[in-house]
Amino acid sequence: MTSLLLDHSFEKWNLGSVPKYRLEQLRHWIFDQGCLHWDEMTNLPKSLRDDLARNWDILPMELIRSQGSSDTTQKFLWKLRDGQLIESVLIPATEGTQGVRASRMTLCVSTQVGCAIGCKFCASGLDGLKRNLSTGEIVGQVLLARIQAKRRIDNLVFMGMGEPLANLPALLPALDQILSPKGLGIGARHLTLSTSGLAPKIVELASYPAQIRLAISLHGGDDETRQKIMPINKRFPVEELLNACEAFIQARKKMITLEYILIEGVNDDLKQAELLASHARRLNAKINLIPYNRVEGLHWNRPSIHQIHAFLKKVESGSPPRVTLRMEKGHDIDAACGQLRLREMNDSPQAATLM
Repeated sequence: MTSLLLDHSFEKWNLGSVPKYRLEQLRHWIFDQGCLHWDEMTNLPKSLRDDLARNWDILPMELIRSQGSSDTTQKFLWKLRDGQLIESVLIPATEGTQGVRASRMTLCVSTQVGCAIGCKFCASGLDGLKRNLSTGEIVGQVLLARIQAKRRIDNLVFMGMGEPLANLPALLPALDQILSPKGLGIGARHLTLSTSGLAPKIVELASYPAQIRLAISLHGGDDETRQKIMPINKRFPVEELLNACEAFIQARKKMITLEYILIEGVNDDLKQAELLASHARRLNAKINLIPYNRVEGLHWNRPSIHQIHAFLKKVESGSPPRVTLRMEKGHDIDAACGQLRLREMNDSPQAATLM
């Protein structure tokens, strides 16, 4: 068995003597129809399907748990071919009255098994980094989530498990497949990459040709506050991070977003609100305020509703370009990054042997 077919873009498929028109049929089955089983590709000769099955793996993962939410958010726990576990979260945005079909379908995609960054509020890194995902494992999440959703995925946010910019060698080819009309054909403005602040990688990403969006997990207005919860700040302090963001914006002429998780007694005081507004004005950046989503085993809490709105009001008074308060969906399905995987690891002796 050779490598996963999805690790290679359609233009780079090398399947020996398979004719070009058969390759196009394969491409149609996989990317247009979402079929990841050789025996279901009924317009291919059985001999060809058997030969492909012997030589190429096509299914990157299997679904072992799905949790739906009262607000229609769904979380998927995937088991990879080596037994490791990752998560994706499907978030429909609905309009109109109850029962109206979702107008947009967003998928939160993972890029690593675990995470090495060690953000203190996040479940993804509690067991450290196990490995990077392959290109096919990244693309496969979108294909398989589309099957579960029974409709097209409109919007992708790389904010799941892992630090996306720490896996650029696999992520950038995955983006190529996602963006390509011969792949998933999702427009660049519908793709957002989130980073904890790997300043050199932000500058490197600026040279990627497609106009993808960038979100910065800031979570603190100064070094002292940010380092309490984000150890990466010791390597790339706030000022270095802001300089990298300015370089990205200058190269791309694209507005970025500052993500800010509000944690009670840590980063929710009004001085931090003033600093956040100041950074947003400097970068002409949007702000997403996200009250903390409780993680089992961690001692952090979300602020009171009163404090959340006081922080929001103070940020807005600083005249940043735009501020959005995002009350997280999926509290009842462990929707914060890494929670479902962590629960499965703790509950399953077999899974625990992979840690």
